[in-house]
Amino acid sequence: MLKHIRPALSVLAFMTLITGVIYPLTVTGIAQVAFPEQANGSLVRDASGELRGSALLAQNFEGAEWFQPRPSAAGLATVASGASNLAPSNPALAMRIAAEAERLAVAGQGDVPMQLVTTSASGLDPHLSPAAARYQIARIAAARGIPAEQLERLLQQHVQQPLIGPAVVNVLALNMALADNRQPAPTE
Repeated sequence: MLKHIRPALSVLAFMTLITGVIYPLTVTGIAQVAFPEQANGSLVRDASGELRGSALLAQNFEGAEWFQPRPSAAGLATVASGASNLAPSNPALAMRIAAEAERLAVAGQGDVPMQLVTTSASGLDPHLSPAAARYQIARIAAARGIPAEQLERLLQQHVQQPLIGPAVVNVLALNMALADNRQPAPTE
């Protein structure tokens, strides 16, 4: 019996060494050399060097003066990320979308873009379409007291065209640029 156990344990130890130590360290080393920013979480820092988040994860921004990301079924919590699992036929989904659309509706702008009322599969999608971001410009311009044209220019500067797929805007990057370009508060 020892004749069979010894080779099995040797193979187990060898495979554990290869797949549990050598392979992960090799892949990590290659990633750190070839893609250091991505390998370390695509962290975003402000002008003072303070960590503000990751370009890969949506964040909640409180207030009418900020661009808002897609809604999140998980409340933008990375531990509980995921979809709501509500079927299109579920009345709770229709009620949630209707309430969100009513909350975000801006007179004279037409229908609220679907991205602003529906969650992504992970609930952590950091991107919006340019149209969904543009829909928010009137609200933000009114809240900040700045011209909508200035916000449109800022939005255009942050439109990214991925290799595959439609153009997107990273909401965190857009809001950080918005914070850096704050207009002075109107004086009375």
